[in-house]
Amino acid sequence: MEVPHTYETLWRDVSPRPAAAPLTTAQKLLLPLGLLLFNWLFWAEKTGVNVLVYSLFIVGAQVGLLPRHAAARRTGLFWLAAAGSLFGGAMAAVYGSGAAVLATEASLLLLLGFANQPHLRLLAYALLTAAGGTLRAALAVPRAWQGRLLSGTGARRSWYYGRLLLGPLVVLAVFHGLFAVANPRYADLSGRALAAVENWLAQLWPDLSLGHLLFLGLGYVLTAGALVAVPVYYFADQESRLGEFVRRQRDRVASLGVRRPDFRARAFGALGLRKEWLMAAAVLGLVNALLLAVNIIDINWLWFGFVPAPDFDLAQFVHEGTYVLIFSILLAMALVLWFFRRNLNFYGPGLPWLRAGATAWVLQNAVLAVSVGLRNYYYVASRGLAYKRLGVCLFLLLTLFGLGTMLLKIWQRRSVYALVRLNFLAAYAVLLVLAAGNWEVWMARYNLRPGFASIDAGFLFDLPGRALPTLLAQRAALNQLPQLTSESYRGPVVISAADAQRRLDAAVDAWRQRQRTYTGWQGWNYADWQAAKMLR
Repeated sequence: MEVPHTYETLWRDVSPRPAAAPLTTAQKLLLPLGLLLFNWLFWAEKTGVNVLVYSLFIVGAQVGLLPRHAAARRTGLFWLAAAGSLFGGAMAAVYGSGAAVLATEASLLLLLGFANQPHLRLLAYALLTAAGGTLRAALAVPRAWQGRLLSGTGARRSWYYGRLLLGPLVVLAVFHGLFAVANPRYADLSGRALAAVENWLAQLWPDLSLGHLLFLGLGYVLTAGALVAVPVYYFADQESRLGEFVRRQRDRVASLGVRRPDFRARAFGALGLRKEWLMAAAVLGLVNALLLAVNIIDINWLWFGFVPAPDFDLAQFVHEGTYVLIFSILLAMALVLWFFRRNLNFYGPGLPWLRAGATAWVLQNAVLAVSVGLRNYYYVASRGLAYKRLGVCLFLLLTLFGLGTMLLKIWQRRSVYALVRLNFLAAYAVLLVLAAGNWEVWMARYNLRPGFASIDAGFLFDLPGRALPTLLAQRAALNQLPQLTSESYRGPVVISAADAQRRLDAAVDAWRQRQRTYTGWQGWNYADWQAAKMLR
């Protein structure tokens, strides 16, 4: 919620924004170097050492280009993002996983956001600041190369015309994708047209294609955003109006000396606050009683000695029940945020009772989250691990953390801004944990253990190449499982053990063939190197 401005905030809002200097000699050297490096590292390459090298380049450029007195150098979140960028790049060099790439990209964006506005504390605003600064830098660099300022009238004009150009192109791309999916004839004709453009570019420049041209454009935008700082103040100004704690709100109408009508007195006076407390107490009492009944049923049914019947549809029980219960927990959080958003936090006569009811509501939802985790566990124990099941586990951890921050809001009068800030930090920590895991190998190893009545063999064969040595080492388990399935557009299809063995050999051959196409060191990663060594 909004808090009154401090003198420092008011000065920052009304003071003129400093204009950024033109490009320095170092920036003019690093911009083409960064573009060439991006193209050399990533074009037609897989994930590997290239992510780590590019992260080192961006982090080094940011630290080297920052002045010694820059506020970002004294910001812990800036150094956290720098460490996360290098950690994600290192995990990409080890595993070559998509989670490591995602963690690196998020960390680099956070790094640029905190370098742009060091006083930011909300990670979401840092990401948005980095995105806005990157786009503005890409549009301002051509003018800045001529010695003009990066901010001011010229940059605003470039940003204005850039939006006029990019907006229609984005809309065109979205509708083109929709029409291509909905109309096969249109997709075929548009594909031919794009192929003709690529052929024309190939004749004009043999080593250049339309995809390569777009790739170079992406590299230019990223390099400009990483090396050239165009200040974006909007999100920093928005955050400066937010506080860590809820403050008591005075009635602005009364403070102006205006006589309020009776309905406003009832709505905003003490009587209205008491009515709001009565409504909150009634709602919390009823939903606590209802959730208590649900938790008692779940504890008696799921927590101790749960054995599904032979005809019990465990998949429907887990899928539908899990999603509904997760939505229920999120709705419960929204309910607490609504009741504790304003002056009800300061209603002395009924606040202890309201806090007790809200605390019981939060703790009961934590018990419900454990029940959801047990549903997920029973499914994993029966059908094996998959990406969604792993995602549910991590989401439940974040949910329990979020419920813990709800207690902070109830007992310490924390604001919604404080809760969002803490939960975004927790989500970033989970993303780094995801980047550090060799999840596909662990899933393959777990799913091939004896004791499963059925496993999705098609899912195992679609795992990345680093999981193939594990599958080959335990290929005998494919002959011992009672049932093997594979997903199709009609649903799960039962396959034979012999067919599974053939598909496994085909997956190994296809991966080896793909590996032969990568001759450079840019896409090298330890997991693929180890897999290739074991598959010889």
